[in-house]
Amino acid sequence: MSTDTATDRPAGTKQLVDEFIQALFTRGELDAVDRYLAPHFVDHDPPVPDVPAGREALRRAAAMFRAAFPDWHSDLEQLVAEGDVVVERFTARGTHRGEFMGVPPTGATVVLRGINVFRIEGDRIVERWGRLDELGLLRQLGLVPAAVSVPTSR
Repeated sequence: MSTDTATDRPAGTKQLVDEFIQALFTRGELDAVDRYLAPHFVDHDPPVPDVPAGREALRRAAAMFRAAFPDWHSDLEQLVAEGDVVVERFTARGTHRGEFMGVPPTGATVVLRGINVFRIEGDRIVERWGRLDELGLLRQLGLVPAAVSVPTSR
């Protein structure tokens, strides 16, 4: 991947992020964390509770999803890059075949949408900020009831 010129930089950083997401979350290559994330990587929004922020949080999140959803894959909806920042909008899905968050397998397809912002230094990801549709995920697992419509006054 060449990122030597200003015009190559956004394309190269987008490719780096896409390769990382596909390796870790779609193919389940847990060592992708070591290949793509800098040793000093900071995860500002760790996806797994009670795990130290950093590389290990993403590795554990990927392992947890792959164990519960063996066919888990992330579909890229949009990648936007400017300078050393890449924004990824995605839809991930998989078949619930293993226990997840205490919920036994249902065989249902679960969908998770989200947005991640990555900062790149050289050829490594050094920071991540993210927002996932956790409420939607909990609803699909039956851990939170579906939204109740509340009438509004006119």
